[in-house]
Amino acid sequence: MENGNHEIPDNANEHCPGPQSETAGKSEACEGCPNQQICATAPKGPDPDIVGIIERMATVKHKILVLSGKGGVGKSTFSAQLSFALASKDHQVGLLDIDICGPSIPKMLGLEGQDIHQSNLGWSPVYLDSNLGVMSIGFMLPNPDEAVIWRGPRKNGLIKQFLKDVHWGEIDYLVVDAPPGTSDEHISIVQYLQATGIDGAVVVTTPQQVSLADVRKEISFCKKVGIRVLGVVENMSGLRQRLADLRFEREGEDVTEWALQYVKEKAPELLSLFGCSDVFDSRGGGAAKMCREMGVPFLGKVPMDPLLGRAAEEGRSCFDDQRCSASAPALLRIVEKLVAEIL
Repeated sequence: MENGNHEIPDNANEHCPGPQSETAGKSEACEGCPNQQICATAPKGPDPDIVGIIERMATVKHKILVLSGKGGVGKSTFSAQLSFALASKDHQVGLLDIDICGPSIPKMLGLEGQDIHQSNLGWSPVYLDSNLGVMSIGFMLPNPDEAVIWRGPRKNGLIKQFLKDVHWGEIDYLVVDAPPGTSDEHISIVQYLQATGIDGAVVVTTPQQVSLADVRKEISFCKKVGIRVLGVVENMSGLRQRLADLRFEREGEDVTEWALQYVKEKAPELLSLFGCSDVFDSRGGGAAKMCREMGVPFLGKVPMDPLLGRAAEEGRSCFDDQRCSASAPALLRIVEKLVAEIL
């Protein structure tokens, strides 16, 4: 990254406040940084790249952050399916993956191995359909198994580039898939986008208390930085699966074929029923209770559906066929609530 008056140097400390910050060279994060003296004495002023970001984002009507307090709650799956759902309603949609160290969006949209192209207008998103474009660091890695070992300043610089240099064109929704937690990437995306108008954030959680505790911190972060919480989604809210899709075992032996044939002969009407079970302990009231306590909207529950997981692995929409009959209707109801919150 260039070391100009407004850029964060590559050799800066991890939580560098930025050379233009009033605390540059003076904060605890600056201790031991080789640039400390330069930053402390350099002239301060607004980041000129913000103007470029504002101009680029002027063609984007709505901007939605998708956040989670911890990893493994299905945040990227939700981001991908939200984008599929919005695009299926004939909206122009962009999906921006700022999870620099764990970019899973290319796989979840079936775009692995694609390359980013540059034109005189900037970086072009990778398009799945004519109305669904995607941008991710995953498209820049020569090997998908390669680890991205970057400090905060370099991550921040790439996020800024994504916002300033990607040419989305006229789009209705930009969905931003962020990494878990409240780290540098979150501070950067909020700082860079606030001047352009963020509609708000969707927070994804699972029902158990260990996840909800982290989500409370995520909601607190949003309130502190002035980002509206559009709502909370409770993902993996109990297993829900058709009886016909279950496997059956007896003393370790797979007896699925026998069991389904028996049900088909004796009680065929059972094959259309759903088997339901709580996977996580939700006796504490789950996300709905937490939302009431924290005064934020509850968007709904998405059951744990193995067919939704398969759709994500295969990089396809769960709305294109009738296979995700447990999760797709729940996701559509959540998307409708979310759009109503925004509009």
